[in-house]
Amino acid sequence: MRRGDIPAITLEEIAEIREFFPREKFFIFGHARSGTTILARVIRQHQEVHCHWQAHFFTRPPLLESLVAEVSVGDWLGRANNRWNRGKDLSPIVLRAAADIILEREAQREGKRIVGDKSPNSLLDGEAVCLLHKVYPDAHLIYIIRDGRDTVLSHRFQNFIEFPQFLSREDSRIREEFANNPHPFLVGEQSVFSAKGIRQAAEGWVRNVRETDQLGKALYGDRYLSLRYEDLLERPMEQLKRIWSYLGAEPATESAWVGVDAELHQNLDVTWQNQKSSEIARSLQKGKHGTWQTMFTSQDRAVFKESAGDLLDEWGYGWE
Repeated sequence: MRRGDIPAITLEEIAEIREFFPREKFFIFGHARSGTTILARVIRQHQEVHCHWQAHFFTRPPLLESLVAEVSVGDWLGRANNRWNRGKDLSPIVLRAAADIILEREAQREGKRIVGDKSPNSLLDGEAVCLLHKVYPDAHLIYIIRDGRDTVLSHRFQNFIEFPQFLSREDSRIREEFANNPHPFLVGEQSVFSAKGIRQAAEGWVRNVRETDQLGKALYGDRYLSLRYEDLLERPMEQLKRIWSYLGAEPATESAWVGVDAELHQNLDVTWQNQKSSEIARSLQKGKHGTWQTMFTSQDRAVFKESAGDLLDEWGYGWE
């Protein structure tokens, strides 16, 4: 049997645990295919900052809190005759210590004093921010957003390439038609989405952006930072200086900028996806801004504008 609410960590407990795990922590959230990986790759080029990915402490079940989710575990950690718990449930200490050691052992090996994880939060949206805050209210939260139309296209092709076994019968048919004759799809004559699928994709993107951004601001205040994927690619020096300063890092060394440039000029997805499904991947241009403009059908455009037009405007994305 699973427990109800698991208590959040207290300020006193944070102060104590930081004596054992003192490194500054940050977490990168974003909708899948929004640039979280390239952001992690360039952030960690800094001489003081390390970042890795897909810990999914707070973004994909079973979640970090599953370590203490059973009623019997809660009873044990909060038992009155447990002289180690000072009369309180030890669950938040256990969760924080488990995540801290995973993060800090990597940072120590790299010789870095600031460490973070990037894990897309599009499965849990705003709930992921709340789960993070219960364990890491003292962390920094970075949220990266990408034009929702390019985001859902990229996510669609990721599913075609990497997870075809989970596609519906209709989606499998669309995938097969694309593999056999991609041209009508690439020029917007035929949609890679089903009628239901494009609306669900648009609504999912809106939900992720609205919930994550609103809760990030509300719960983290000035410890929350958002940026656009497109700005990172167009003005990497400006964006990275802003991020590293926000994390409390020293100015980057020349070798850090050399590393950033090298990362920006390679796309690891190209090789991987060609190995997984070359019949799909060979027709695509990876990471390109504005792919939706040629691939969206008129119906795709209409549905996306209806579902996400206001949010696209808020973030400075136009329709031409």
